[in-house]
Amino acid sequence: MRKKVLWALGLVALALGLASCAPHATQDTLKAEGPYAQQIKTLFVPVFWIATAVFVLVEGGIVFICVKWRHRKGVNRTPPQTHGNTRLEIAWTIAPALILAVVMVPTIATIWSLAKPPPAGALNITVQGHQWWWGFQYTDADMKTTYGTNTPITTADVMVIPAGRTVYLSLASAGGALNGGVAGPNPDFAVIHSFWIPELAGKQDVVPGRTNHILIQADNPGTYYGQCAEFCGLQHGKMKVRVVALSPTDWSAWVANQKLPSATSTDPLAVQGMDTFLNPLSGGRGSCIACHSIGGTAAAGTAGPNLTHFADPTHSCFAGCDWNTSDTAALQAWLRDPNAVKLGSKMPNYHLSPDEINALVAYLQSLK
Repeated sequence: MRKKVLWALGLVALALGLASCAPHATQDTLKAEGPYAQQIKTLFVPVFWIATAVFVLVEGGIVFICVKWRHRKGVNRTPPQTHGNTRLEIAWTIAPALILAVVMVPTIATIWSLAKPPPAGALNITVQGHQWWWGFQYTDADMKTTYGTNTPITTADVMVIPAGRTVYLSLASAGGALNGGVAGPNPDFAVIHSFWIPELAGKQDVVPGRTNHILIQADNPGTYYGQCAEFCGLQHGKMKVRVVALSPTDWSAWVANQKLPSATSTDPLAVQGMDTFLNPLSGGRGSCIACHSIGGTAAAGTAGPNLTHFADPTHSCFAGCDWNTSDTAALQAWLRDPNAVKLGSKMPNYHLSPDEINALVAYLQSLK
């Protein structure tokens, strides 16, 4: 019986070990790709080995005691009892205190370092956590659009940054639902999120009524993956995010394009989709512009993601980064019934016809 239990426990441990393996993990704290993530890794590694040594020592002692003084058949006497050991008690009081002191000093130093004000020339971005997607506003004076009232460049799901430059994020929780039938943030739906790009920085809570800050930086161009790390409702697991770091040349081109209004396609199907998007749907079903904004048009809603450059090559995903913007079938499924593919989605089912869906997809994929 004992052997069977040991075998079962061993198989469970093996299964857990195999389940924790990922050959191409996209969210790996130990693969630091920026100076702020590197500080966290530098702190983590020695603390991890100290914790491992303590675990082995304590658990090893427990196992040793359990084996050495275990009950044996035919032995009924009680082992000799030890009542107190002053030297041992002093030792196990001082040793943990010294270990905690060793861990505390670099931990506090790292916390202070990560909490420093941003350096001169840092890019400022406001991050808004919705249910269940991320919005980004570029708030520097040179990051305003050239149309309308010159509002900040705004994106959703994908945050684009320049490689090699510090980015100062201001994080706040937003609503993202209809408030009494009127498009706009609803405080009833504002919940705590946690913004986390493991390869670039640590976690930072996104709290209603409060603005938190965090510094990130990507040393090299590339795409970095993250997600909400604080349970925020039904689709918490599908609230992902991507950060795209661009070279100086690509960054300048991206900024120039983002300042422009949306592209106007001459494709007949896309033109039909634009008309469907900008005007009330038949039968009183509602309107896309009640929630969404598209620069250079009458669409100025703020409850849903900004779609001005929806099909820009850097904007590779939508709806919490669960589907690719280039995936026509995914877009069609989303427009057909958002709740069928993402239960609890704040976007309602407008009962669009197949023709309306195809036209809207053509329009969205023309917004580059």
